[in-house]
Amino acid sequence: MIYRRLGEMLVASETITGEQLKKALDMQKRSNGKKIGEILVDLGYVTQDKLYQALEKQLNVKYIDLSRAMLPKEMATVLPRSIAKKHNVAPVKADSDCVYIAMADPLNFVAIDEVRMASKRKVVPMLASSEAISRVITDLYGSETAEKALQELRGSEDDTTKDFQNIAAANIIGADSENAAPTIRLVNSFLEYAVNQNCSDIHLEPRESAMYVRMRIDGVLRQVFTVPRATQSAVIARIKVMGNMNIAEHKIPLDGRSNVHIGEKDVDLRISTLPTVYGEKVVIRLLNKSSSLLNTDGIGLKGKNLEKFNNLLQNSNGVILIVGPTGSGKSSSMYTMIGKLNTEQVNLVTLEDPVEYNFDGVNQVQINEKTGMTFSSGLRSILRQDPDIIAVGEIRDGETADIAMRAAITGHLVLSTLHTNDAPSTIDRLLDMGVESFLISSALKGVISQRLVRRICPNCRTEYVASEEEQRMLHMQYVPGRKFYKGKGCPLCFNTGYRGRTAVFEILTLTAPIKHAIADNVPHSELMRLIEESDYEPLINDCVKLVLDGTTTVEEAFRTVNSTD
Repeated sequence: MIYRRLGEMLVASETITGEQLKKALDMQKRSNGKKIGEILVDLGYVTQDKLYQALEKQLNVKYIDLSRAMLPKEMATVLPRSIAKKHNVAPVKADSDCVYIAMADPLNFVAIDEVRMASKRKVVPMLASSEAISRVITDLYGSETAEKALQELRGSEDDTTKDFQNIAAANIIGADSENAAPTIRLVNSFLEYAVNQNCSDIHLEPRESAMYVRMRIDGVLRQVFTVPRATQSAVIARIKVMGNMNIAEHKIPLDGRSNVHIGEKDVDLRISTLPTVYGEKVVIRLLNKSSSLLNTDGIGLKGKNLEKFNNLLQNSNGVILIVGPTGSGKSSSMYTMIGKLNTEQVNLVTLEDPVEYNFDGVNQVQINEKTGMTFSSGLRSILRQDPDIIAVGEIRDGETADIAMRAAITGHLVLSTLHTNDAPSTIDRLLDMGVESFLISSALKGVISQRLVRRICPNCRTEYVASEEEQRMLHMQYVPGRKFYKGKGCPLCFNTGYRGRTAVFEILTLTAPIKHAIADNVPHSELMRLIEESDYEPLINDCVKLVLDGTTTVEEAFRTVNSTD
């Protein structure tokens, strides 16, 4: 049989065009080994169903849709968890002679051989997505681990101190941990599940009857575990030990930090406790340090906005502001800038509260208001450190804003964030903070405003004919027969129709006429006229593009546009 490349098969079947394949191949060269099929799905050129139909023909291996497969829990006994996680394979069916294994790469003969020896059965590989397999492994083995740990904890409630004092066991999660204490295994199962689901925050909430574990996935909280009240103290104490917090203190809020390795992912944990009437509530913020999202592709920049973004970074001095509400991805965009500007030739210093990601070669300073290290005092100190580029985590007051602007006009490039609704209103906000108009016009180079929108789940995405009302919602001219997209809902997206998020942007570059208008304190209406005559495009334009290419829904775009009003 002649082996044909996947892209060529999709072009031959007219599933994609040659131009679309060329664009995907160009992106693959910059993606650190990402598979061409995943890129084609991300770009919206092909659905996952179409992709796997082509892969079935290419590899002559049957595809299994794990989102619709109901796997019996006894499958966890067929194959050891360590082998399943090592090769990212999952047993889906077994009899006395054969075991059917879901694999993202059915040509991985090393994995097939290890599964054959461990199961003592003939191995029949089946094709499945890598993400779906990871979810199945988490569900299949994770729930078993959590339940077993809870049972052991119930039987040893009087002696919990030995369960959570082993700090070393916290560093690597997902490795063989059969000998670890029950509390460690239980907390590890929470963390592993959260990372595999791309969760941003874990909430452990004590209530009258039990402690509920909720996770924020794609910006929405979902309840995933329930911990009996009798084991609540041991779980909280274990988390406190991981964060180097005082386990004897229960009456005041505490903050801690830890770092764990889950599979190939290096994850920072920021831990916060808060006393409530039923015990301490714990929130864990997860920051994936090995995330590939901290680049222009990952945060969603493309087209004209990407060009503007790169042009702003060519400035050797001035202020670049990233604006938007809390939780709109401002920090990710700033870290993307830092990553692009971090070279051996520059002295780059950051001032953060807290330091979220660590960069080699960047001098990162942690804010500590108790010792007097505030944004304004820290910024003054940094200016005596011969910096080329300064990144200020957030401008919170007029004093910090004024120092940042003056630093910029003396030859420094300053990056920072600010809470405003859109790019044009940033100028009014700075004036309200007491910054002189001549400083703004001289120092401010550009403003990047952004929001996060949920992406349509690629596993259940479907197209439909948009109504006139839906098109008018986004200020679009009505075109009969225009196609929009939405997710039908499936187990992979918790039946929401959404999986993952991306950012939408508007970027305001300050041209000479805009700078003169700010310095002259012209009326707001005149300033807006000049902004509209520049190359500025409002946020709604980026939202419309994502709706038309099937990245998000009209409802998500409408919600985002209204949030700027």
